[in-house]
Amino acid sequence: MDDLRLGVNIDHVATVRNARGGAYPDPVRAAKLAEAAGADGITAHLREDRRHISDRDIAALTEALETPLNFEMAATEEMQRIALRHRPHAVCIVPEKREERTTEGGLEVAREENRLAHFIAPLREAGCRVSIFVAADRRQIEAAHRIGAQVVELHTGAYCDAHAEGRLADRDHELEGLREMAALAQSLGLEVHAGHGLTFETVQPVAAFPEVRELNIGHFIIAEAIFMGLDPAIREMRRLMDEARGA
Repeated sequence: MDDLRLGVNIDHVATVRNARGGAYPDPVRAAKLAEAAGADGITAHLREDRRHISDRDIAALTEALETPLNFEMAATEEMQRIALRHRPHAVCIVPEKREERTTEGGLEVAREENRLAHFIAPLREAGCRVSIFVAADRRQIEAAHRIGAQVVELHTGAYCDAHAEGRLADRDHELEGLREMAALAQSLGLEVHAGHGLTFETVQPVAAFPEVRELNIGHFIIAEAIFMGLDPAIREMRRLMDEARGA
């Protein structure tokens, strides 16, 4: 099987910084530590309300990183302008609601095919690799393919929530859906990524899917870093991913 990449999301380093309104902890420092610990890329979500990552962070990450930056963004004109200014390696289009605590589900692509096709075209022309964050749903994956996305990132939140709540039948059902949709996406020529809510306990079944090329994991790694440090947390996630891939 192809190697599995780990993208580390550093949004919640910025969340801690913003709680005090100062400059510490620095998300760029966290990103550089993540690179040294074995991250294959860094993910940062610039939300419309700037609740964690800031415009200054994106500029600093673009300048400092040696690994690719995956810029998560809503499908708005403002975010498109920012992406075209910085031209990150990848942009991941995600749904966004001001009132949500975290991203809830995947992007509704099938109902907005025409708008999204026109929205991502300039990003592709600028050299950005365009990913669409979607639920494990055939309609959305097929629509992502039709609009010209190169990548789909499958939302693993429902699977992780079912595991955390002890709903094992639901967990297994969600996992099977992810497995089937990963295979479908690959058959359409899309590169397959996955993420949202993955932990040490839940990562290996998803990492074992041969179609998945990248996992993007943030909140759990940053939370676990409080107890064990950022470097060990990333290395342990990397170890579990590699172990699952090898198996």
